[in-house]
Amino acid sequence: MPITETAVTIAVGELEVTGLSLRPDHPIATLVVAHGAGAGMEHPFLQGFAEALAAEDVATLRFNFPYREAGRRFPDRPPLAVATWRAVMDRAAEISDGEPLWAAGKSFGGRMASMAVAEGMDAAGLIYLGYPLHAPGKPEKLRDEHLYGVTAPMLFLQGTRDTFATPKLLESVVSRIGPTATLQWVEGGDHSFAVKGHKRSASEVGASLAPEVVRYLKVHA
Repeated sequence: MPITETAVTIAVGELEVTGLSLRPDHPIATLVVAHGAGAGMEHPFLQGFAEALAAEDVATLRFNFPYREAGRRFPDRPPLAVATWRAVMDRAAEISDGEPLWAAGKSFGGRMASMAVAEGMDAAGLIYLGYPLHAPGKPEKLRDEHLYGVTAPMLFLQGTRDTFATPKLLESVVSRIGPTATLQWVEGGDHSFAVKGHKRSASEVGASLAPEVVRYLKVHA
């Protein structure tokens, strides 16, 4: 029987954002999932990802950042994005049954989650769906300084063709973080995890990442 998705609202100061909650009967964990800079929480990639997790008894709460809620193109500045993360994690705790709460995100959403945790937000761990270590073609400007202060478990899921993270640089960063960080490569994947010559819908691509995430959650249960 399909699991019913429930719409939720989350207050972020004087603003309000919306979310989508997908909860199996007895979840082993809840993964709060943020979208990337260019697409909202309803993108098929995240929908497929959430549905595949639900089938494995992992609940999800996806949400929109305020800029996306308002229909703007440019992402919120970190202070507002971090405040949004905090508010959504609090909302996830309210609707949970006490299971561990993890923070996850596609690209921008994952980086903002890591900044929130580095600034004290409580999370059982972090899942990065394509961490944007640097802008394409600008490997000299790394977005890594705050990562070394994060002690929670971190899983980096990254495509080997992702222009937002030069493989050697990302491997070096993960190595410097230490044993709390795990890097899992998706062979041939780009920043959206699409693989050349392998025709799949965005929903199927998102769903394909769920098994690795579930394994990681269970190891760190």
